[in-house]
Amino acid sequence: MLQILVVDDDVELCELVAEYLEPDGYKVEAVHDGQTGLERALSGEHALAVLDYMLPGLNGFELLKQIRSRSRLPVVMLTARGDAVSRIVGLQMGADDYLPKPFDPLELLARINAVLRRSLRDRESEALAVGDIEMDHRTRTVKRDGDRVELTLVEYSILEKLLNAAGTIVKREELVREVLHRALSPFDRSMDTHVANLRRKLGHQVAGVERIKTVRGIGYIYATPATPPKREQ
Repeated sequence: MLQILVVDDDVELCELVAEYLEPDGYKVEAVHDGQTGLERALSGEHALAVLDYMLPGLNGFELLKQIRSRSRLPVVMLTARGDAVSRIVGLQMGADDYLPKPFDPLELLARINAVLRRSLRDRESEALAVGDIEMDHRTRTVKRDGDRVELTLVEYSILEKLLNAAGTIVKREELVREVLHRALSPFDRSMDTHVANLRRKLGHQVAGVERIKTVRGIGYIYATPATPPKREQ
């Protein structure tokens, strides 16, 4: 079941949305303030988020802004009926669709289905390129300088997450949870082994800097041509 995150302080509305979405095969998680909504939206556990504009704590626009700076999670915004400015701003900030309140839950279901179909098509057609590395998601192939590199499924998934966050740190516990599907335990060095294999297959350096740098006690950072990783002090 795909999990949908609903961030709205109207508890009864969240329950109504769940009643309509769950028979269609979705699992609904509802939270009722912006800060909790941000934490859950960045968890990587949801296929799509539905955000209300008026929220305690972070409002819907600020929540959307922070999600978009760190995630490509599809988002449907809920706005007040007739508030054209909020709808325009939301779309400009990266919302995938909007729905004015009050709304027919069946229309929300239709909007969610449409956004998820578009998101799936986009992911399937995308090729990811950073520096000398190209990933083709349609064929799950990786090339370095045009030459194919054979990776295991786990190595491919790790590389995809590192490239999507190139120039920024990806935490080891996040990789273990999202790629290996378990919690990071003390003395678990399996992720270091997978990353070492990636370095060996892709080459230890790119453009004269370390390709995948270990940030001690935190995780890893993939070098970008414009943003090489800083040396440890």
